[in-house]
Formats: sequence, C-alpha cells, structure tokens
Amino acid sequence: MKTIQFREAICEAMSEEMRRDESVYLMGEEVAEYNGAYKASKGMLDEFGAKRVIDTPIAELGFAGIAVGSTMTGNRPIVEYMTFNFSLVGIDQIISNAAKIRQMSGGQFKCPIVFRGPTGSAGQLGATHSQAFESWFANTPGLKVVVPSNPYDAKGLLKAAIRDDDPVIFMESEQMYGDKGEVPEGEYIIPIGVADIKREGTDVTIVSFGKIIKEAYKAADELEKEGISCEIIDLRTVRPMDRKAIVESVKKTNRLVVLEEAWPFGNVATEITYLVQSEAFDYLDAPVVRINTADTPAAYSPVLMEEWLPDYTEVIKAVKKVMYK
Repeated sequence: MKTIQFREAICEAMSEEMRRDESVYLMGEEVAEYNGAYKASKGMLDEFGAKRVIDTPIAELGFAGIAVGSTMTGNRPIVEYMTFNFSLVGIDQIISNAAKIRQMSGGQFKCPIVFRGPTGSAGQLGATHSQAFESWFANTPGLKVVVPSNPYDAKGLLKAAIRDDDPVIFMESEQMYGDKGEVPEGEYIIPIGVADIKREGTDVTIVSFGKIIKEAYKAADELEKEGISCEIIDLRTVRPMDRKAIVESVKKTNRLVVLEEAWPFGNVATEITYLVQSEAFDYLDAPVVRINTADTPAAYSPVLMEEWLPDYTEVIKAVKKVMYK
C-alpha cells in the first residue's frame, strides 16, 4: 500500500486506463496546460500529448456534445467539469443524448463516457457554486452516479467507470482533493453499485456518501463514548444503489439515519427512506431520520454557511432521536 492524495488517485486511475486503452481521452477546461484546475491531471499532457489531453474553451455544452458524439465512433472520453454546477450548461447532452443513445439506437450504439468533477459545497463560493446534483442525475435512467469519499474508493471506482459501456457521472469534492489515504500499489477495480460498510455497529445504521460522511465518523466516535454503536454505510454509488446492503443493516440495527449534503425535497435520502419502509418496515423500532442542508440556496456568509450545512452534532441528535434518548 502507498499513501496518496485524492487528486493523485484520480490522476492515477485516468493515466492507467489511458495507457491500457488508446480510445480513452480526457477533455475539459484547464486539464492540459494547467495540469487541471485541482491538479488532478498533473503530468498527463506530457505523457499523452495534446490529442488525448485536450484543453477546451469555456463551452460546456459544446465539448460535452463533442465527447458524446465521439463515443459513437469508438472512443471512451472522460469529460472534466471544473464543478458540476457548470455541467448545467451541458446537461442537455448528458440527459437527452448520453443517457438515451443505447435505447434510442436500439442497442446499435453504446455511450462509454465519464463526466467527472466536484460536487456540493466547498466553502465560501456562493449559491451558484455550492449545489449537489446527485439526485438530479440519479433520476435519469441510463446514467450511473458514483460519489466516492476517499482516495482508495475514488481510484477503484473511476477505473471501473472508465471501462463501463454506459455513461457514468463521477462526482468528487474540492474539499477532498488534498485528503490522503492508502491505495494498493497494483491494479484494482471496485465494482459500481456496491456499498461499503465503513464501520460495523449494532444500535443504529447511518447511510451517507461523499465528503459529508466524515461528519458521520465524528458522530460515531462521540456516540461510542456513550455506549452507542453506529454502523456506517458508504453508498459510494448512488445509482445503481446497493439496496441489499442498506436493508440488511437496518434488519440488524432496527434504526436508520441518512446523512446527505443536498436539499431535502426529492433527494437520495428520500429514496432510501422509501426503500426501507417498503422492504424492512417490520424491523424498524423508530421512524427513519434524514439529515440534509437547509432548504435554501447556500449562503456566502461563513456564519450562515455553517448553519446551512449539516455537521456531526446533528448526526448525534438524530441518532439519539431514533434511540429515544
């Protein structure tokens, strides 16, 4: 094992897959000459050249369309958005074309493409740069949605996403690029659609994904001091969702808290809540509690931002609520 940063795990995954398959290429704003806005493609231009690591204009709709079209001629593009907020400019290509090519062509064309970049809030960046769209994309049949929370998962899942014959939305975080973690020296792949039990417990299940899961870890450490055992499930993949892992955990703990950095209406937590009440209702000893951001655009003010974003204290309160403590 070696210890590397999240950004390095992303770079390794892309580079290894580009060495393995010449049809894989990377395109996006500042991915080449600048080594990536977050240095996640550092050194790739030097290794692969300007035909496979392509700097684009600030025109997300244009380069998303070029990338989607190139899949129909045998390529496997990776499209980097500087933030997924900017993907909204190219979302027609993602939802109306990438997600539907296979079905609308009667299976004649597949669309092996990865759209990747940061999601959610990253500090004082204002409302238009602090949005989480996991549930938007997951609501679209034909798309897979992956949201890793650490370097190990990021590398293994990104390699799987690049090899997948369907379009994959791969969502990272600006606040995780510097995170360090252990990654195997050799090649490994993590299958899409498999959740991971990051911490085993007996009293309550906490389901989360992405950078906000760190607050669940903090809460679990504090609750352990009070004799409360938390099981933490990292979804890793929002769609397809590992429904079995969630249900089996709830059958064991009989309580569920869902922590998600997203607005409360119609989100991933809503889907999980429906899943559990439909498939494990008789095992529940308390109503499911979900924790989300405030139902407003994100603020720029640091004081308001702190109130808007969930933290570990809210997880502790939610766990005690489902345990009637």
